[in-house]
Amino acid sequence: MNLSREVGTLRMRFEETAEEYLSRIPMWAKKKNSLDVIRKFLEEMDEPDEAMRIIHVAGTNGKGSVCAFLQSVFLNAGYKVGTFTSPHLIDIRERFCVNGEMASESAFLDSYRTVRALSERMIEQGYCHPTYFEFLFYMAMDLFRKSKVDLVILEVGLGGRLDTTNVIRHPLLSVITSVSLDHTEYLGDTVEKIASEKAGIIKKNIPVVFDGNQQNVSDVIRKRAMEQNAPYYETNRNCYGITGSENNCFKVDLTGIKGDVYQAVIPSPARYQVMNALLALRAVEVSGLLGDMSLEPAKEQLRTGLLQMRWPARMEEVQPGVFLDGAHNPGGIEEFVKTASDLCSDRKKRANLLFSAVSDKNYHDMIRIIAASLPLHEVAVTHIDSDRGTATETVFHEFEEAVNCKITRFQNAEDALFYMLHNQDEDHLLFCVGSLYLMGEIKAVLRRKGYD
Repeated sequence: MNLSREVGTLRMRFEETAEEYLSRIPMWAKKKNSLDVIRKFLEEMDEPDEAMRIIHVAGTNGKGSVCAFLQSVFLNAGYKVGTFTSPHLIDIRERFCVNGEMASESAFLDSYRTVRALSERMIEQGYCHPTYFEFLFYMAMDLFRKSKVDLVILEVGLGGRLDTTNVIRHPLLSVITSVSLDHTEYLGDTVEKIASEKAGIIKKNIPVVFDGNQQNVSDVIRKRAMEQNAPYYETNRNCYGITGSENNCFKVDLTGIKGDVYQAVIPSPARYQVMNALLALRAVEVSGLLGDMSLEPAKEQLRTGLLQMRWPARMEEVQPGVFLDGAHNPGGIEEFVKTASDLCSDRKKRANLLFSAVSDKNYHDMIRIIAASLPLHEVAVTHIDSDRGTATETVFHEFEEAVNCKITRFQNAEDALFYMLHNQDEDHLLFCVGSLYLMGEIKAVLRRKGYD
C-alpha cells in the first residue's frame, strides 16, 4: 500500500482519536524531514512563527527547567505565554502550555485537525508525512497563534542544528543549558561535537545566553556566536551564591549582567536548579521584556516568578521522603546524586532507589555513578512500558555487580513502586530515577490511586 492510500485508509477511521492517530505516525513516517521541507509546511500555514516572539532553548540537561522558570517569570510579569516542551509525563497535552496550563481538549483537537488537514494537502503535493515531533511542532505553532500569546518559549527536541524547531528564523534570543554526553549516536561522541550541534540554534545577530561552566563547551559556543555576530552572555556558578536553605528551597543571590544582585528563593532541593534559575534570569535580562531590571517592580516580578516555578519530576517530593527525578543520562545522574546525597546527609537517612532506563541511554555509567555516590539500602529495578525499555534482568545484573545491598526486580512500575512504599520507613528516603518514562508511569499510578 502506498503512502497516500495508507493515509486515506487512516482518514476512514472515524472513531480514531487524535492520540491514536499520533501514536501511529512512526509506523509510516520514520524519516525526519529536512528543515527546508519543514519550512514549506510552515509557509502553507502562513508562517505563524514569523509573527511570534520566541525564546529558543537547547541543551542536554536543564532546558525544561529553564523553560519552566522563564514561563513562570513572564506569566508573573503579565505576559500571555505559550510553552512547547517534551516529552510529556502522562497527557500529551502537557507539551502545549498556555499561561502555565496544558492546552484544553478543544484547543488541542482544533490544532490537531488543522495540522492533519495540512499534512494531507502536503502529501497530495508530493511531500512526506511529518514525523511525530514535526506534527506536534506544527500543532504548537497553530495553537499558540490561535491563542494569541505574547511570547513563545520553545524547547528543542533533539540536538539543535538539525532539530525541527531550528526552522525558526528570528527568535528573540537563544538559550543553551548545560551540555554533556547524550544521544551520541545522533549528535557525536564527544562533548565538543554535541556542543557544536546545540550551538547550531544560534542565529545571526540574535543574542545567546549559555551555561559557561565547562571551558571546552564554552569555547565551541563562543566561537559559533562570534561567527554569527551574535551577542553572547556566558554565565557560570561564580554568578550565584547560596545563602541558606529550608523547606526544600534554596535562598540565593543571583548576579545580573550589570552586577546587580537579585535575592531569590529557588523552590527545589536540587542545587542544579539554582544554575537553571540563573540562566533564566540572564535570558530575562537580555530579552528586555521586564524593562529596567534595576527597578523594584521588575525585581519583584523576577523573585515571585522564580519562587512560583513548578516543573514535575525534577527532584519533586511527591510524598514525604519520596522523590522523583527524571535524570536519564550520566550528566543528569551526576547532578541527581549530589542532591540525593545531600538530602540523605541533612536528614540523616539512607537511600532506597527505584530505577529503570531506556535501552539507548548509557545506563551502565548511570548505575556506576549511583553506586559510587549514594548510601544505598535497597534497590528496586523495573521495566517501563515502552519498546525502548531496558530488560529488567539486564538492569538487575548491572546493579548486582555495582552495589552491595538488596536488589529486587519487577516487571512493571506499579508493583515496584508499591513494594518500595510498603517498605518505606522514617530511616530512609526513596528516590525514583533513571527515565522520564518511568516518572510518567509513577505519576500516573499515584494519580490513579489518589496519592497525587
